[in-house]
Amino acid sequence: MGSRYLLNHIGGEWRAPESGQTRPNLNPGDLSDHLGDFAESGGADVELAVEAATAAMPAWKALGPIRRAEYLRAAERLLEDRAEDFAQAITREQGKLLKEARGEVRRALAILDFTAGEGRRLKGETLPAEEPRTFSYTFRAPIGVVGLITPWNFPLAIPMWKVAPALLAGCAAVFKPSPLTPLTAAMLTEVFADAGVPAGVLNLVQGDIAAGEALVAHEGVAGISFTGSLPVGLAIHQAGAPRLLRTQLELGGKNAVLVLKDADLDKAVKATVFGAFGQSGQRCSATSRVVVDVAVKEEFLERLVEQVGALRVGSGADEEASIGPVVDEARMHACLEAVKTAQESGAKVVVGGGRAPGNGCFVQPTVLRDVPWNSEIAQEEIFGPVLSVIDCDGFDDAMRISNSVRYGMSGTVFTQDPATIFEALERFEAGMLHVNRPGVGAYAHLPHMGAKLSQFGPPECSPQVWDFYTEWRSACISY
Repeated sequence: MGSRYLLNHIGGEWRAPESGQTRPNLNPGDLSDHLGDFAESGGADVELAVEAATAAMPAWKALGPIRRAEYLRAAERLLEDRAEDFAQAITREQGKLLKEARGEVRRALAILDFTAGEGRRLKGETLPAEEPRTFSYTFRAPIGVVGLITPWNFPLAIPMWKVAPALLAGCAAVFKPSPLTPLTAAMLTEVFADAGVPAGVLNLVQGDIAAGEALVAHEGVAGISFTGSLPVGLAIHQAGAPRLLRTQLELGGKNAVLVLKDADLDKAVKATVFGAFGQSGQRCSATSRVVVDVAVKEEFLERLVEQVGALRVGSGADEEASIGPVVDEARMHACLEAVKTAQESGAKVVVGGGRAPGNGCFVQPTVLRDVPWNSEIAQEEIFGPVLSVIDCDGFDDAMRISNSVRYGMSGTVFTQDPATIFEALERFEAGMLHVNRPGVGAYAHLPHMGAKLSQFGPPECSPQVWDFYTEWRSACISY
């Protein structure tokens, strides 16, 4: 790993933070593995980054989307060449299994491929005029400098689905990743720099709260795209409201899989295990609740317990492991505390429930049964490998329980009845819907979004993303 990755990247140069402060980065699968001390930035670094972005944006905007897409294509080729380096870095600093990290790299490549193709489709409309000899039309213009604040759970894919559309739209950007995954962010920034993106168009500011607050407060920033927790998202929106800051917020989730009495239980169990314990449950669309009809609950639980009990916990680099660590010790303790609180409310642990052995942040894959639908663990996001099994009595009761939470990221149903399928799709209060398949996320070209308190502003990963990074213009020309 080059020492440049420990720094910020502002105006085309790697530079130390103005504060002189750093933050250690540890491998959650092996806490003795110290990746380095990365920049801990503050307001002075954000000021420099916004200045660089503001200076670079006019020329970048003037290129037009087709030319800008060429830079994205170049970045795509470089990312493909460096795919294994990225996968190794993701596993080492975030902890996910190497096969999951490689899947994340493929997702990032798909996002780049889709976004670059949008360079020839970033269109407006021609419309009839009320007067003769008049031509009227609409077009899109970039909103200005944007701040991109990203989480640690997908340290490549989520930054990519912000950076790529920001740049294609003609915006210049200040990218502030999670302080838990600075290495992947630095490597991503370098890909775009090596692809020839002009200095100042994409700036990297490493750090935590101080850098984030300065970015949100800066008058030169026209929009903030944020993925993370509900409390932080609300704080960003409230801080920017007095100046009408444009925000795109993807927040928490408390996602349900509904297993009805006519479900294919083998498929339902397999999908539930993947959704709940893949990526160690650290996805906004993770299966956190499975709502099972009492008619098939015991049979479902028997199969579920067998599969979850066979999962092997280990470091991301362990090829025999089927679930990796959570991202840090704070997340590990939060998961264990959530299980304890759930037991106090009447839930029973049938698999796991404690810390797994090893010099890392390992949590046993955990299944809780007899979970009250309105208990804390059934209502609030855990963000770890903990699954709540909740009883329901028929389809209507299942939908009621599914929609009882304040979040609405993902909804999934297992049933063989076509009428029930379409009724469920209509009644789910969630943004990404699935039938008889794992309920995690969507494709690179479909809207990635939630409902209720899971989302504010336009979706990501789709043509609808341009409603955040651009604003409409209408023009009337008399001739």
